Amino acid sequence: MKAIVYDGIKNVNVKDVADPKIEKNDDIIIKVTSTAICGSDLHLIHGMIPNLRKNSVLGHETMGIVEEIGSDVIKVKKGDRVIVPFPVACGHCFYCEHDLYSQCDNSNPYGECGGIFGYSDTFGGYDGGQAEYLRVPYANVGPIVIPEELSDDHALFLTDVLPTSYWGVDNAGVKKGDTVIVLGCGPIGLSAIKWLMLKNVKRIIAVDRVDYRLKHAASYKGVEIVNFEKHEDTGEYLKEITHGGADVILDCVGMDGAMSKFEKFETLLKLQGGSKSAIEISSRAIRKGGTIMMVGVYGARYNLYPLGDFFSRNVTLKMGQCPAQAYIPQILDIIKRGEYNPTDIITHKLSLSEGKHAYEIFDGKLDECIKVVLKPH
Repeated sequence: MKAIVYDGIKNVNVKDVADPKIEKNDDIIIKVTSTAICGSDLHLIHGMIPNLRKNSVLGHETMGIVEEIGSDVIKVKKGDRVIVPFPVACGHCFYCEHDLYSQCDNSNPYGECGGIFGYSDTFGGYDGGQAEYLRVPYANVGPIVIPEELSDDHALFLTDVLPTSYWGVDNAGVKKGDTVIVLGCGPIGLSAIKWLMLKNVKRIIAVDRVDYRLKHAASYKGVEIVNFEKHEDTGEYLKEITHGGADVILDCVGMDGAMSKFEKFETLLKLQGGSKSAIEISSRAIRKGGTIMMVGVYGARYNLYPLGDFFSRNVTLKMGQCPAQAYIPQILDIIKRGEYNPTDIITHKLSLSEGKHAYEIFDGKLDECIKVVLKPH
């Protein structure tokens, strides 16, 4: 089959790889109908996630048609159209039973966290879904059947973007009347803004440095935008315009934010896991007693982390990988009722064979690219 594979730093290619096979009785094989590139895939190809082997199949936002099923699979059947949540989860360990699927104890033999499709040996060594076919383990837990009336475009982001952005808002404890700053206007940040609008918050301020992404954020009614490159100290500016700081900050940037020369040097030497620019902005822009929710992916340990700033001002920090399976059913109902349209972030639809080009425009922020959907067939 054809698949997008990692060939080295900032180098991906479409290659022929072996077709996946049923390995355990609760596996299924799906024929991929739609897949997407995630911002966290860029962390992989930038070398920020360890233990990624060459020729690894990438991708964790995938849906398709069930082609084969193992003998123990009862949740889905051949011919079903399913989305596959990005965390690989067994469904019966302590963490799965407490709805923390992203921390499954049994899906990752290589590390302390749960497994993720297409995300290196650090996260379980599973092949990803940017391919013609995908093996899905624990198929009685993960895959969810999608009704025919929903297009792939309306359903695909249930795999990651929608539950991650929804969970970020929910886990931060956002309330009606709050002032919320969203750092990063990529797919997660833009999706989070729309969830905030449904919460009827008092004020939403979207922060980025890419003009076309800020323009998209500003197209949502009532959203204010700030280009952080136009301010000497963005954190202090945000604190000033919010009259003491925001109630909640959603960090949808993570380690791939703007890096100082010192941070680039530290990251190169593996002394730091990427940028902490969003953390530093947050440390100044949050009000006393506020909450910072880190939705963007962070890597290794960090030097000069502003922990004392958070501690002295009673700031609550929350973070982590979204337990997607716990949120998908309720989000699916919201989409079916027509209360949330996830498709507006799609700017490019390409064939899987154009995967290298797709990564180049997404990574380079070319052609006003926000989200790429790939079609293998």
